[in-house]
Amino acid sequence: MTLLAIDWASVGIKVVQFILSFSILVILHELGHFLPARWFKCRVEKFYLFFNPWFSLFKKKIGDTEYGLGWVPFGGYVKISGMIDESMDKEQMAQPAQPWEFRSKPAWQRLIIMLGGVTVNVLLAFTIFIMIMWIWGDRYIPVSNLKYGIFADTLGRKIGLKDGDKIIAVGGKPIIRTNKIGTEIIMNEAKSMTVLRGADTMQLAIPTGFISQLSKNRLEGFIALRYPQIVDSVPPNVKVLNGDVRKGDTLIGIEGHFIQFASDLSKDTTFNFERGLKSLNYAFRRGNDTVRAVIARDDKTGTGIKYKNPEDILGYVQINYTLLQAVPAGITKSMTTLRDYIRNLKLLFTSKEVKVQDNLGSVVSIASVFPSEWDWESFWSLTAIFSILLAFMNVLPIPALDGGHALFTLYEMISGRKPSDKFMEYSQLVGMVLLFGLMAYAMGLDIFRFFK
Repeated sequence: MTLLAIDWASVGIKVVQFILSFSILVILHELGHFLPARWFKCRVEKFYLFFNPWFSLFKKKIGDTEYGLGWVPFGGYVKISGMIDESMDKEQMAQPAQPWEFRSKPAWQRLIIMLGGVTVNVLLAFTIFIMIMWIWGDRYIPVSNLKYGIFADTLGRKIGLKDGDKIIAVGGKPIIRTNKIGTEIIMNEAKSMTVLRGADTMQLAIPTGFISQLSKNRLEGFIALRYPQIVDSVPPNVKVLNGDVRKGDTLIGIEGHFIQFASDLSKDTTFNFERGLKSLNYAFRRGNDTVRAVIARDDKTGTGIKYKNPEDILGYVQINYTLLQAVPAGITKSMTTLRDYIRNLKLLFTSKEVKVQDNLGSVVSIASVFPSEWDWESFWSLTAIFSILLAFMNVLPIPALDGGHALFTLYEMISGRKPSDKFMEYSQLVGMVLLFGLMAYAMGLDIFRFFK
């Protein structure tokens, strides 16, 4: 990839969605600490979105609290008086405890304050998924609708798949949703898949190394849906230099090359048209007739013709929910998301093929999963997913995370002995070193992938 090949408009949309999504998550997470701290009469000195070493982009003090916007987009924080946190304020901790300080509060109150952020993230994920189920429902293309089969990409062909095959089971488990095939292979470390080829059913072995490559490629390069390119609309900016193109026309040729399916454009290397071409010769099927058109193009927007998406061509299953039905459906979706994440996390430590370096990513990787065009359903789905994952990561018993603080407080409640401030300081420092080291490693992996 070169800098010239990057679609900066798409990158900008991804970045804006990422910033908005994580701003929502961070603000509500920190609010989960802020509110119980105030309820229990703790003084909150700072409430920040993003970190602010050396300076802040914005800050305003209201009452005892300074509200601000930092310039390092790696989260946010609330600074509660008398709490050993990322500020490492040793001077304050050396003074006698004051009634308004966190350390002077009963253990049960401190536990509630520390777990407030996690609680809010869980409730937020539940709420968003419930609303998604209510507003948009659940939609998917079933495997049974793939009348044209699949397109076997490079990885697919390596294990014996052919264009037109239908994958009906993975590891003996029937597959219902087309978008779950690759995930099922990785999550279950499947050794085989069942394929319907024409009228014949066959078993294809999944060789050692395939899952590793599939995971490394982030599910890309395996298979794609196979469907014809049918014109959905011809926007006013499309310049037809000669001939005619209309909604409902089916693309059957470009520059003399036969086109049957959308995947043909990526499969046949002869379609790597020179970027300097200013127009292309198209052939379309309209009923029983063949029509031709010469259409202007540019390197950024192509011709501008809009084609139907695979859901409209192949058909899909739409499950709608009333608000009452959406509540259990949304909660189930949240828990399924968390369960799959934990299973994937487990594979990083138990699988010989799912490697940390292939799956770990920084904010760059996270931002890249947002769509290149603004889509509210995708935006809120990803925000809900990240919210439940943020809750899980924060509750891990690691110093510097909410779970680490909660663990020490639980120890105090059970044993009756409070860990010393010096122990808490060293634990916080160790935790911060581990977290920042992990963040730096993840960023390094993303930089390596970009230049590779």
